[in-house]
Amino acid sequence: MNDRARQSIDTIAVQGGLSAGRCDAAAPAVPPIVPSVGHVHPDLAGADQALGYPGGRTPVDPRSFVYSRHGGPNQAALEETIAALEGAQGAVSFSSGMAALHAALLALVPSGGSVVAAEQLYGVTRTLLGHLSAGMNLHVRYADFLDLAAVRCAVEEAKPACVLCEILTNPLARIVEIGEVGAIAHRAGALLLVDNTFATPVLLQPLGAGADMVVHSTTKYINGHGDVLGGVVAGSGEAMERVYQHRRVLGAVPSAFDCWLTLRGLRTLGLRMLRSCANAQRLAEWLAGHPRITRVYYPGLPDDRGHGKAKRLFRPDCFGAILSFEIGGLDRAGAFAFVSRLRLIRPVTSLGDVYTLIMHPASASHRALTPEQREAQGITEGVLRLSAGIEDPADLIADLRAALEG
Repeated sequence: MNDRARQSIDTIAVQGGLSAGRCDAAAPAVPPIVPSVGHVHPDLAGADQALGYPGGRTPVDPRSFVYSRHGGPNQAALEETIAALEGAQGAVSFSSGMAALHAALLALVPSGGSVVAAEQLYGVTRTLLGHLSAGMNLHVRYADFLDLAAVRCAVEEAKPACVLCEILTNPLARIVEIGEVGAIAHRAGALLLVDNTFATPVLLQPLGAGADMVVHSTTKYINGHGDVLGGVVAGSGEAMERVYQHRRVLGAVPSAFDCWLTLRGLRTLGLRMLRSCANAQRLAEWLAGHPRITRVYYPGLPDDRGHGKAKRLFRPDCFGAILSFEIGGLDRAGAFAFVSRLRLIRPVTSLGDVYTLIMHPASASHRALTPEQREAQGITEGVLRLSAGIEDPADLIADLRAALEG
């Protein structure tokens, strides 16, 4: 067993990507940014080997850097850390979460193949599936992943190469039983691809719970400071070789500085997630008791339909940092007016920041869906999504109170 296998998530986040062992000469305590496009080898034979072999196979040593579109020291440090956090054999970083998801799907699904996807997906993920359906004859079937019988039926009929879902769904924080979904997928010969952006490995490592590949938008909790765009895919060595080849050809590689920033933010992932989860619990409990709030979606509430699942799947006393709530009788204009009265909570179409953020799903993350599709998922005009940050929860509650009473 290696050292990483014995270490906690929190330790890996802090120590990942650092040079191991003692050095003969002084070295920087913090990994430096290496922005160079090219890398010089002692001879051309070394560069030839680093570039890989005809047929597109990866280099014998993927850390034999040669050209930054193929990767570099900062990308490798981030990838090694993510792989360790997710308990994966390898990881490949990308310039955005959508680029990562795109490459993962290309690696798993052949042209003309099928995907069974959750109805409860990020709106832009559905848009991507639509593009792939039109452009590479990908067959997509959606199913209600909160209903295992519906998942089983869809998988048995579609015979997909890939099954795709989130663990904590966007925006209503529903819990998907990925262990059961993975078993259904595997019985049909399919692989399970899980978006773990909302839960992060702090709450759950999907690869140990039935998934075959994991994708993150590192823009969110992994970086955690709202200042860098990125994505990553993690999984088996063979799968990551296929993912790597897609990145290498398509060019969606993150910059050295973006990887450095992401890894710096990752150092505090454990602390930030614990505080954000605690804040989300406080906010959900307060909102649930307010007379203007008709419904709160948060698995930390005992009466939430996902409470038991979250207790079984997630880190003890952590139910995620995302919650949604519905203000009764509110139309779009009313929702916009409510948000405009907030002073601390920021209206940003993202999540996972140190700041508490609010977003109107019907006009933002799920705007590409029809009103009927949104209504079927419970995404009404009066639903707002909160991403709890790390501020004092009493101040956040005061901000919500003033906006509700204004």
